[in-house]
Amino acid sequence: MDSLIVAAAQALAAGDVLGALKRVALRDDAPALALRGIAMAQLGDLARAKVLLKSAARAFGPREAIARARCVVAEAEIALVSRDLGWPEKALETARAALEKHGDRINAAHARNLQIRRLLLIGHLDAAERLLAKLDPSPLPPAARASHELAVAGIAIRRLRIEPARAALIRAAEAAQRAGISALIVEVQDAARILDEPAARLVAKEGERPLSLDEVEALLASAALVVDACRNVVRRAGDIISLASRPVLFALARVLAEAAPADAPRALLLSRAFGARHADESHRARLRVEVGRLRAALEPLAEISATAEGFVLTPRLPGDVVVLAPPVEVEHASVLALLSDGEAWSSSALSIALSTSTRTVQRALDALAAAGMVQSVGNGRACRWMMPPVVGFPTTLLLPGPLPSD
Repeated sequence: MDSLIVAAAQALAAGDVLGALKRVALRDDAPALALRGIAMAQLGDLARAKVLLKSAARAFGPREAIARARCVVAEAEIALVSRDLGWPEKALETARAALEKHGDRINAAHARNLQIRRLLLIGHLDAAERLLAKLDPSPLPPAARASHELAVAGIAIRRLRIEPARAALIRAAEAAQRAGISALIVEVQDAARILDEPAARLVAKEGERPLSLDEVEALLASAALVVDACRNVVRRAGDIISLASRPVLFALARVLAEAAPADAPRALLLSRAFGARHADESHRARLRVEVGRLRAALEPLAEISATAEGFVLTPRLPGDVVVLAPPVEVEHASVLALLSDGEAWSSSALSIALSTSTRTVQRALDALAAAGMVQSVGNGRACRWMMPPVVGFPTTLLLPGPLPSD
């Protein structure tokens, strides 16, 4: 490998993209194409970067398996950044195995880290943790170590384990400082800032107030009966009853919890759960049926009793009844939660992340676009959706993934 290629690679590793391009911009050999592709990716021209990396992979000879595998890993990273979640996972695993076989532990670990980040993005936390347990971060250079710690922190935040998340972010900040890459330092700082911003709202008999992620974690571990409107579950400590597939029952549970310890009037229950403007006998009969179903569903945690005016929710064990609500409640909040990362998403990538149909996502995007909350760029298969990041609160609790059980 000649001195210009070595110098360009060192410049890229140090974050000097323009310095790297100056050395290889006019060259079309395979190593130069690969370095140009990585440089263009760092400059934000992802489409050009993908073309260059594909060309580099084809240009490397059959005996240069390591170089081809590195190009595949770079393509995978570009796909992750550009939210191309349909990019073939098997190609990345094949490249990782090839790098591991040929002793390139650093790039093999980087490939594993990309797999973890993709799983985290689509909410597959159990699978991400299994891969994380297989990854030894010790050979990673500072920049890759910072990315690894960001993935560790991301899993911890999704699990609402805030102290481990803070510890991982401290390690990420130290690694980013050692790497000396400004963009990476800013990324870590932005991730750390999420921990101290309002993440949800607490609605209780005393009123309403914002909660940070630390406070959310403490609330879910307390003796309070929590009607969680972020995940559509009712829980007390480690006992969780999901009503995610029963929206009417959850709407009734939320109204009852907001009114507790007082009773909730029948007219309010009918309005919030059924959208009924005028209650007649059929509405009242349906309310009795649905309240009976809710009573049976919540029987391990709470009791629902009829009163002269309506119904009252009483926890079976001593403790307050509270509602944990999203910081801002809008329709299609899960789509907005993903778009709020500032990246451009395709409707197919959103459907993969949310585990729903592309058509459902497209209807949500059309509704949000009509309300001026999102915008599209491009046409056809190249269409991407984005929105300005929402400043002032994180959207962690709206993102896909299981609710922490402890």
